Amino acid sequence: QVQLVESGGGLVQAGGSLRLSCAASGSIFSINDMGWYRQAPGKQRELVAFITRGGSTNYADSEKGRFTISRDNAKNMVYLQMNSLKPEDSAVYYCNAQIMRWSWGASSPFWGRGTQVTVSS
Repeated sequence: QVQLVESGGGLVQAGGSLRLSCAASGSIFSINDMGWYRQAPGKQRELVAFITRGGSTNYADSEKGRFTISRDNAKNMVYLQMNSLKPEDSAVYYCNAQIMRWSWGASSPFWGRGTQVTVSS
């Protein structure tokens, strides 16, 4: 079994900051890309940012300069530092990881259950 558990969400005023964390645990051989997605009510889930195992990052245009994704490969964790938050950032934030459970075969995507971020104006 593999689990991804997010933490760090909450209620913050516009202009404030939050740091999300996601811990992967279970039967894991290696983790490739890790990322954060979000889904607001009535909208599709969208990519926020992802990071490769080597540390290369990619961000959605609306998050560039405000959000920073990082990871700790030794701890199987990924983080999302969110600064200058806006009301439109309010959503459930989901962690995603491409995980190899064994030394052979391809990686598979796993998701966390999400953490709510609410930004008040």
